This record gives sequence, structure tokens and C-alpha cells, in this order.
Amino acid sequence: MAKNEKVLDGMRVAILATDGFEQVELIEPRRALERAGATTSVVSPKRDAIRGWDHTDWGDEVEVDEHLDDADPSEFDALLLPGGVMNPDRLRMHDGAVQFVRELADAGKPIAAICHGPWLLVEAGVVRGRTVTSYRSLRTDLENAGATWKDEEVVVDRNFVTSRGPDDIPAFQRTAVETFARAAHPQRR
Repeated sequence: MAKNEKVLDGMRVAILATDGFEQVELIEPRRALERAGATTSVVSPKRDAIRGWDHTDWGDEVEVDEHLDDADPSEFDALLLPGGVMNPDRLRMHDGAVQFVRELADAGKPIAAICHGPWLLVEAGVVRGRTVTSYRSLRTDLENAGATWKDEEVVVDRNFVTSRGPDDIPAFQRTAVETFARAAHPQRR
């Protein structure tokens, strides 16, 4: 795929997040998806804006495009789950967020989750029989939920793309774009 090719033209990607998302794990993959032609929407149980976590302290605010209560999973073609510890921990306790993830997974839509983002896949009950990676502290949670965990920079299992953390962002975003493109254009497989 050419670097500037708009392979995700017409694809709508939800980015499910709340306060405490790891800033680079939302900003950089979002930029890569948009460069590839996708339209992204930050979906959150908060209104207006959410605040990132920048490694060791609070970071920048990101505008919320769609409140979770108003977001229809069927209107999205793919999902990005950034990590950070606080963000997915808060979201996995929110029934609406868990249901949003479950509906996209059950529909077979591509999901890219990085760092602690796979906690939402565990909570949604969609990792049994899957091979994934994550931040290493989630290994036991994922295995207890029935997944096979690997210590690799990026793991693809059907429609799931997972990565360990910020150091893996280049491989994560490249693989997410490729996986999302295959879903958007199945004839190119």
C-alpha cells in the first residue's frame, strides 16, 4: 500500500475513550487513520472534552465528537481503544462502553486495542479463543478470560489488532490501517 494512499476512504472509526487515556496512544493512531482516509470520532461517556495522560502527568484535552449515549455502534466500521491505566479501567465499569465494544466485536468489525485497552475486550467477553497482546500487567486478566497472550509488538487475530504500549505505536498503527483496509475492501485480500 502506498504511503499516501487513502485506503480507508469512507470508513468511520470510533475512538472510545475517557479521561486518563494515554495521549500518544490516541493522538498518533488517530492521525494515521485519518491520513489513510478514515473519519474518526472520539466517543465518550463524558461530554465536551476528555483529558489525556502524558506518560507521568496530565496531558492535553481532546474534544469529544459524540457522547456515548448518542453513539450507535452500527454506524461505525471499526474501533480504536487507546490505553493508559485510568481510561480503560473507568470504561470497563461503564455498562454502555462495554456494550458498545461488544456490539462492534459481535458484528465482526475490526478493533485495534493498545496497552491497557484490551481490558475492554475482556470486560465485553470477546477474547475467549483469541490470541492477543497488551501491556504485560494485563496478561493474567486476558488469559483468565480465555485468550492466548503473546509478548509481541503487534498481534493480529482475525479482526483484532493488539499492541503492548507506546513503543509499539509505529507497528500498531501500520497494522491497524492494513487490517481496517482489508475490512473496508475485502476484494483486496
